[in-house]
Amino acid sequence: MSIKRYYHSELSKGSTLGGDGSAMVVLKSNLELPLFIFVVIVTTGIVSSSSSLSGLSSSGCAFHRRYGSSAACNRRFWISDDMFWKDGNPFRIIGGDVHYFRILPQYWRDRLLRAKALGLNTIQTYVPWNLHEPEPKRWVFEGIADIESYLKLAQELGFLVMLRPGPYICAEWDFGGFPAWLLAIEPPLKLRSSDKTFLAYVQRWWDVLLPKIAPLLYENGGPIIMVQIENEFGSYGYDKKYLHYLVALARKYLGNETILYTTDGGSRDTLDNGTIPEKGVFSAVDFSTGEDPWPIFQLQKEYNAPGKSPPLSAEFYTGWLTHWGEKIAETDANYTAAALEKILSRNGSVVLYMAHGGTNFGFYSGANTGQNESDYKADLTSYDYDAPIKESGDVQCCVIAALRRVIQKYSGVVLPRAPPDNKKLGYGLVDLRKIASFNEVLNDIYDSTMVVKSEHPMSMETVGQMFGFMLYASKLPPRKRSSILKILKVHDRAQVFVSCGLDKAGGHPIYIGVIERWSNRELLIPKISCSSNSSLLILVENLGRLNYGQYISDKKGILSNVFIDGTALHGWQMFPIPLDRFSNFTTVNPIKQISDLMTENISTGPGIYEGHVTINSAKQIKDTFISFRGWNKGIAFVNDFNIGRFWPSLGPQCTLYVPAPLLREGENIVVILELHAPNPDFTINLVKKPDFTCGTKSRRNDNYRE
Repeated sequence: MSIKRYYHSELSKGSTLGGDGSAMVVLKSNLELPLFIFVVIVTTGIVSSSSSLSGLSSSGCAFHRRYGSSAACNRRFWISDDMFWKDGNPFRIIGGDVHYFRILPQYWRDRLLRAKALGLNTIQTYVPWNLHEPEPKRWVFEGIADIESYLKLAQELGFLVMLRPGPYICAEWDFGGFPAWLLAIEPPLKLRSSDKTFLAYVQRWWDVLLPKIAPLLYENGGPIIMVQIENEFGSYGYDKKYLHYLVALARKYLGNETILYTTDGGSRDTLDNGTIPEKGVFSAVDFSTGEDPWPIFQLQKEYNAPGKSPPLSAEFYTGWLTHWGEKIAETDANYTAAALEKILSRNGSVVLYMAHGGTNFGFYSGANTGQNESDYKADLTSYDYDAPIKESGDVQCCVIAALRRVIQKYSGVVLPRAPPDNKKLGYGLVDLRKIASFNEVLNDIYDSTMVVKSEHPMSMETVGQMFGFMLYASKLPPRKRSSILKILKVHDRAQVFVSCGLDKAGGHPIYIGVIERWSNRELLIPKISCSSNSSLLILVENLGRLNYGQYISDKKGILSNVFIDGTALHGWQMFPIPLDRFSNFTTVNPIKQISDLMTENISTGPGIYEGHVTINSAKQIKDTFISFRGWNKGIAFVNDFNIGRFWPSLGPQCTLYVPAPLLREGENIVVILELHAPNPDFTINLVKKPDFTCGTKSRRNDNYRE
């Protein structure tokens, strides 16, 4: 999705979304993928191999004769006469985006059935590279990453599929779907380009992904009718060599029959940059809801061969994204339905973005920028999107009724009734207890073998901390008075502390304040009396990498020198904080805990809190939402699953969605990391409904309740 249009209007231990980012990943491109590999690739014909293409393009019959099925020989999906054709009959795509990676697998069927009731015949989904290769050559295709099972389920329920494998996807997803470890490679890669080293990593990824996809192509008996090349590249660059490489690589594995397509904004400049009709790639368009679609569809024809341009809006926006600190996005159902009718009434095809948004579990929510990289806007944990099928699967009566009415009118079929909304249960107030202070967290990581030392601060990616938090520590020079701290570039949010010494006997850190990427203010460091040198501690949070635009190579951490009274500090230690250790804090000595609460002001900094929810029977296991009203900012885990970030002090999201499959009969454990002060009542509230009405502060105001 183009941010340009915006102005118009890993998980923890035990999860399936990837590791905790604690592994050291410092890569050198000259060691990892030698340049000669790329030369061999090119000279052996991957970029242009007629023999490979002809072997794969002899319809799906050869494939199915080999594996004992002949029914697929009659299956074909193609374009002619400016129409889509399916098995000899004209076909209109009425689709919607439903992303498997934003839904727990136990709910895939539920959400797809609701999409069926909406009247959709096609599902479109991205494929996030970072989910499937969280570390170099560690491939993940299980649990929420089991894309093959998702696509087979879609087919079972009667859907066709439009697949968007990137390698860049945008999607308001961390780093636009790129793995964060790409940022640790030296020399730096030129992303989304024909940079040879970058293409070698892309090839390694697609060498794994596309063979899994090939058996699921429509001509091979599967549901996939179209495969997208890149994503809105016309809004980013003009490197046709890069796009041609992706086409050739796709053709190698997918053959000549499958329709490859691009999606770009409906303007001449974006279509000039992003389309590749000379390679037989179909050009689709997207545009703001409410724009007159038919002049744009007429322009679309100029970027397709004669007779090869069925009008297709590949992203018809049913709602919009929301950043922290903004009012939740809302749309008018009748306005959206009227815009949809303008397309369908003249036999156009359309894909609703989104049909169902889902949730950015863990640390996978992305971010956008305005005019510069400091104008940073992090996306919510919820990806509800004001879509017709809500984050929890509820069907918006007004929106879905308006859209169903239009779809049924032009599809000519009787639509199935939507399944009833899944039952929700408000389990009520839950008492939390503090199980670890910031000081105990420091003590726990101090002797870690993962500590990295350097004269200058290093990025999180260079150290190997891909998500979450990292602690930076350096000794302060002797001072007779207060000092001014300045960090020129921090991504994204730094909490600053001063402590006597940097060891287990150093005493409790004193909280100084917050420096945020979008404000980058100076802080006053008071003079403190220490028997030894005092230390500066900076806890930096990664709030999500940019998913769009020219600043997409968005490294995290402290990315510049740190200055005290204008003099740069040297001699740094970087402590990655692996969040799978949170469960270890549940064994804290309760006597020590009481003593800690008596001696430490609870408002001085981050703390870890735990609560228990008892469910007496399996029948009581239902979807719920955790309300964090009264808390400030942090992350939450339910039974070791990272359900995402909360930030009610900024808003608008007050609640985090807890799908029923995360819960169990008996005891359920909620652990939260609160970065500032806890709710004075030390409670959270498990409620039946989501709440997007939090936030009384400006995003530029750093006066958090301490």
